[in-house]
Amino acid sequence: MTSQNSGRNSRRGGRGRSRRRNGEARARSHEQTPSTPKKKTGLWAAITSFFSSSSNGKSAHQETAVSSARNGHTPAARREREQSSEARTPRKPLEIEVTTPRLYVGNLSFDATESDLFDLFNGVGQVQNAEIVSYKHNQRSKGFAFVEMLTVEEAKRAVDELHDKEFLGRKLVVSGAKSSDHVRG
Repeated sequence: MTSQNSGRNSRRGGRGRSRRRNGEARARSHEQTPSTPKKKTGLWAAITSFFSSSSNGKSAHQETAVSSARNGHTPAARREREQSSEARTPRKPLEIEVTTPRLYVGNLSFDATESDLFDLFNGVGQVQNAEIVSYKHNQRSKGFAFVEMLTVEEAKRAVDELHDKEFLGRKLVVSGAKSSDHVRG
C-alpha cells in the first residue's frame, strides 16, 4: 500500500512544484512593474465596442448617413434625379435574326411548363421541341426557354405573332436563338 501512495504523491508533487514555481515567477513579475488595474470586458462588450467605434469617432448610424449622402441616396438627391430625367425607357432586347427554326423565348413566367409553350407555339406552326432552361440543383425555371419549329418560315411567323404577347402575366421576348458558333465567338 505504501508503494501506491508514493506513486500518487510523486505524480502530484511534480505538478504542484511546477505550479508554485510559475506562481512565484508571476508574483515576482508583478512586484517589478507597477500594477495598473485592467478593466475586464466581456465578449459582448468587446463586440459592441468594436462595431460602435469608428475611425472618425462617428457612430455607425452617422457613418451610414454620410456614405448614403455621398452616393446620392438621400431623399433630396432622389427627387432631383426624378425631376431631371424623364421616364426611363426599357432596354430593347438584342434581336437575333431568325436563320434557323430554333427560337429563344425570354421573360418567361416561372410557372410556365413545356406543354404550355408547346400549345402556345403550335397555334402559329408545327413545334418540334420546347425546352425550358432550369437550374440543376432545384429544377426551378431560369425564366427562358428554347422552342424549335419545323421550318424557318414558321419560326419567323412565331416571332412576328408572339413577340411582346402577354403569356401567364408577362410579355414574352421571342427572337431567333444564337447559333453555337455565335456564342463562342
